[in-house]
Amino acid sequence: MSQSILSDERTNAALSWLSVAFLLFATVESFVTGEPLWGGFAAVVAAVALIPAVVRRSATTMPPPELVGLAALPAVVRSYGLYTQIAGYVAVAALALLIAVELDVFTEIEMTARFAVAFVVITTLAVAGGWTVARYFSDLYLGTNFFADIPDMMWDLVTAATVGVVAGVVFELYFRRFSPAATVTRDGREEFG
Repeated sequence: MSQSILSDERTNAALSWLSVAFLLFATVESFVTGEPLWGGFAAVVAAVALIPAVVRRSATTMPPPELVGLAALPAVVRSYGLYTQIAGYVAVAALALLIAVELDVFTEIEMTARFAVAFVVITTLAVAGGWTVARYFSDLYLGTNFFADIPDMMWDLVTAATVGVVAGVVFELYFRRFSPAATVTRDGREEFG
């Protein structure tokens, strides 16, 4: 899965670093404008994107730029005031995708296609659940107004689940298209890595 839509490794790395720079800008902007939850989220996405480069001590060892860009897009869009509820869950799903890709590409972990999809969906739901709890306590103790009522909170989780399933399907299609290392085992299972 080391390939990307683009074929040049340096170009891929440069585009990934550009997305990380946008994430760091969104982090600072969010803290300055009083949005600490979004600032923290953007910082986490930037840190996850940088893990391969830090661990391998190579500036060109980065996740695919289209994936880092997808993860950065909602945070950057939010900093320009164009945020929607779905963009937030796309950010969560993109973070789950980023984690899954990094585990598959940069570690010894091998994922079957079905497990990878389930991993992305469950990770998206787990992060969305934690994000919902954080926003609830922010409303309660910091005086923010993320949720109007309990049904609003529940629909948020339904939206997160839907986005998670779509992200899982995108993840599988992405691996099938851009993974030269995808193989089919004797028992018919597809493995990546």
